Order: sequence, then structure tokens, then C-alpha cells
Amino acid sequence: MRQIRGLFADPVLSVVGLFGVLAVPWFLTGAGGSLSSWLAQSGIDLLNLWLGTRLYRLPGVGRHGRRFWAAVIAAMGCSAVADSYQTMLVASGHAAGQGSIVQTGLVAAGMIVVVITMMFHPLGGAGRQRLRMCLDAATVLTAVAVFLWYFMLAGAHLGERLAAAVTAAVMLLVTFGLIKLIYSDSAPFDRAPGVIGALGVTGTAVGTPIAAMLTGQAGSHVMYLAQLAPCLLMPVSLRLQERSTRRRAGRRVAAERKGFSRLPYAGVAGTQLLLVAALPAVGADLRIWGVAAGALVSTGLVLARQQAAFHDNERLVTELSASREWFSALVQQAADLIVVVGADDLVQYASPAAERILGARVGLPAAGTIDPRIHLDDRPALDALNRELAVAATAEAELRVVQDDGAHRWLHVIATDLRDNPSVRGVVWNSRDITEARRLQDELRHQATHDMLTGLANRVLLQQRVRESAPDAPICILLLDLDGFKQVNDGLGHHAGDEVLITVARRLAAVLGRAGTVARLGGDEFAVLLPGADPGRARLLADLIAAAVGEPIPVAGTVVTVGVSVGVAAGTPADADRLLRDADDAMYRTKQSRRTAA
Repeated sequence: MRQIRGLFADPVLSVVGLFGVLAVPWFLTGAGGSLSSWLAQSGIDLLNLWLGTRLYRLPGVGRHGRRFWAAVIAAMGCSAVADSYQTMLVASGHAAGQGSIVQTGLVAAGMIVVVITMMFHPLGGAGRQRLRMCLDAATVLTAVAVFLWYFMLAGAHLGERLAAAVTAAVMLLVTFGLIKLIYSDSAPFDRAPGVIGALGVTGTAVGTPIAAMLTGQAGSHVMYLAQLAPCLLMPVSLRLQERSTRRRAGRRVAAERKGFSRLPYAGVAGTQLLLVAALPAVGADLRIWGVAAGALVSTGLVLARQQAAFHDNERLVTELSASREWFSALVQQAADLIVVVGADDLVQYASPAAERILGARVGLPAAGTIDPRIHLDDRPALDALNRELAVAATAEAELRVVQDDGAHRWLHVIATDLRDNPSVRGVVWNSRDITEARRLQDELRHQATHDMLTGLANRVLLQQRVRESAPDAPICILLLDLDGFKQVNDGLGHHAGDEVLITVARRLAAVLGRAGTVARLGGDEFAVLLPGADPGRARLLADLIAAAVGEPIPVAGTVVTVGVSVGVAAGTPADADRLLRDADDAMYRTKQSRRTAA
């Protein structure tokens, strides 16, 4: 309803409609004649020229569309010049019924430009879709040709027949081009404006002969209306197309699926009715009338059945398209990554989330394998996932995938084997990005097992490393306690004390390297775990640690020096608690002896 009100509010459509309403009494009462008709046609040509120029200049019109509208402008310009010339001839006393070679030539030239442009316009579509389009266009074109033949060529004198044949041929070509574009997927106009324009072009060819046949008078006032009425359809068609194009440019409009066209069936019905209408002229008897009536009824029933089938097909296709669009929208907007891996281990499909998770363009992983994307350390987990899929329909794993820039992200993968499904024929990976969750887990795990100040292992991680050692393997534990640290902490403040602890931790890690584990147990107390070491090697390391820690430490604008007392204990992981006690006793004995010596 809103669109209908918009049509009435359009100034161009309102003026054209008002003119059409006023033209009926004007010509039927005899007030209008040949001069008025040619003046009106010249005005309509100028209006078409203006509307075609506006369509050519609209934004969003493609290259082929702009070329089509340029041809329309050329044709409308030729028609405007031709009809204006004919108007001047009629105004100067030229016989109204006599045609002009100049007028006919200009109109034909403009129409030929349009025909050539339409013939080279890309059709779109492929395969059976294009075949169906060509068959529909041929059906409608055949019906138009039959009507042109019947109303223009049959029964005329030879000279009139040849002149009418030229006009019919040109109009037939224009109509064919319009019908071809109407059924194509790349028409520069919408279907409704295209049909209106095709009716206007066809009407200019058959309108006058039909009026002459119905009235029996070649110069009646109805002839002027029959000549003028189809011309009014052209500005209506152009204006509707302009409104539609502007509406699409102003907002994004979803592409509409073209339904099944009823025009071919209307053409078939029209030719059947025309056949029945032509029977009285040949003196058909009752037998022929019966056959014709039967053919007409049979055709009507077949067409009705076909229309019902079309209605059901359109409903099913619409429901299927809506379901596909709904599913496609879910996949397109899903944060999870969906990957389909074929039986040949090639990626058949990757959802748009691949651009965010993998750093790859959508569709880029296709024709590649998934293995290069998996982090080297997680290849065993991928192998385990594939082994599990060999015996189960679904398997899960947490893997790191490598992005195009070399970074990696953690994915929780749920793999489902659908290789036996003919619609999929592959393994579907539904993967959720758990990188942030893993980062948080790693951070919490690190905080639980490491000292916050120095970054060294804490008591929990030290005990874990002891438990991870072989039960019968020899281990040594060194327990360290700083000498002179309390004086630094009390004299220079806790900030200076923290700097000393951080420096000592760095020196311990540098001395030990990868030979064992350094841990801070709390305060100024540290521990070292040496797997597979004997007591002699442990005491040698204790001397190196004492020398490294005893180096001056710059802190708080001054230099301080701290010492370290080291206790060593050797045994096996089963005696870990005893080893810590023995190392603690040995450390205090060392500290006591250092004090006595001082």
C-alpha cells in the first residue's frame, strides 16, 4: 500500500497518468487530430530522453548497464528528432496519412542501436538455467511474431505489406532483445519495468492495425489513441526503473530470487485465443470449431496445472532458500572455526572465522592440508586425534595452530567423521579459540609454581620436580641462606632488599644453567635441586654459588655485599623430606662456622 501511494505521489508518473486520462476524451470527441497526436508523441520522446539521461547518470549502474542506457538515449533522441520533423510536416499541410522517409529512417536507426546493444549484453546464468531462459524467451517471441503477422501483414496490399514488414521486423528485434534481457540474470532493468517497456514497444507496432481492424476505419479518432497509448508506457517504464535503482542505491537490498515467469504461458494462451478469433474469417465449420474448442480447453487445463505446480515449486524453493540463508548466516557469523578435511587430507572448506583465527583469507586454506598449520609440539596430539577417529565417530583435542604471521593460537577441536555422508565426504572440525583461556591457565599455573618477585620456582614446583625424578636416581639438594641480608633490608629499605633478592636469583640461575632447578623457598632462603649429581659435584657447585653471590651488588645508589651459607645433602627422591632437613642442618652449621670465623 505504501508503494502504491508512492507511485501516485511521483510527479512524473502523475503527469503521465493525468495526460493519458485527458487524452481519451480529447481524441474521442474529435478535439484532437493528427497534429495533436504528433505533438504529444514529440513531447513523450523528449520526456523519454530526459528520463534515459537520468538513468545513465545514476550511481551504482554497471558498465554494461550504462552502455544500455546510452543506447536508449540515442534511440530516444532519434525518435524525438523524427517525430518533431513529422510534426512540422503535418503542421505545414503534409498529408497526415503519408509517412516520411526521414521520420521512418531516424526511428529505425535509433531502434537498431538499441537492438545491437541488447544483442551484445551479457546474459548471465549457465547450463540448464540459460537453456530455460532461451526457451521462455523464444516462446514469448513466437507469440509476439504471430500477433504481428496477423494484425500487420495479413490481408494488406503488397506495398503496405512491405512497409509494415520493415516496421514489424524492427519492432520484433527490439521486443526479442527486451525479452532476452528480462529472462537473463544480468538485465540492466527490473522485470516489471522491462515488461512494461516491452509492451510499449510491441504496442507501437500492433496498436494502430488492431484499432483499424476493430473499427474498420483507417482514419478514425481511435487510431490516434491506439498510436499514442503504447508510447505512454515508455516513460512509465523508465521512471519505475529510476525509482527502483535509487531505492537500491540508498540501502542495501538482498538479492531477490527470480521466480518462474508466467509470460511464456500467457503467450501460449494468447496464440490459442488468436487462433479461435481467426476461424470466422476462414469459414470454419462445426467440426473445426469443436477441435479448436477442445484444443483451447486442453491448453487451458495444462496451463492451469502448470501454474499450480509452479506455485508449489516456488513455495518449496522459497522455504529451502530461507533455510539455507539462515544456516549460512549462522556459519558466516559464528565465532568458531569450521573446517572440512577430505579423505585426501585436503581442506575442502574453511568458515570465515579462519581469517581471524588463522590470519588467512577465507577460502585460502582450501586445497591445502591441515598438518602444516599444527604446531610441531602438538603433532602427537593430532596423530592421537586421527587414531581415535579411526575407531570412534567423534574425537576431541586441544591443539595449537600456526597463523600466517608465525604466531599460534590454541583451539579446542571436536572432530566428527562424516566421510560416509555423501553430502560432506570429510572430517568436520568444529574448533573453538581457547587461546585466552589457555593463557589465563598458564598464568595461574605459573603463579602457583613460581615466586612472584624473582620468577624462580617456588617450594611447590621444587617438590614436583623431586617427585618427577626417577625413584632410585641420586639427587642432591643445596639449601642457601643469605648472610647480611637483614642489614641491607633494615638499613636501605625493603625495596633495596628486593633488588638484592632479584640479583641473587639471576646469579644463581646463571651459575646453575640447565643442570637443575633453583627455587626460592621464602625470605632470603633458596634451594637448588641437582638430579643425578654426587656430593662432590654438589659441594663444588656450592663454592661457585658462594663466589657469585659474594660479588658486590649496586642498589639504591650504593653498593652492598651479601654472603651465602650453603648446606648440601645427597640421597634419593624417596628421602626428599629427610634431604631437606639434612641440608637445612648443614646450612646452619655452615652459617655458624662462618660467624665463629668472623
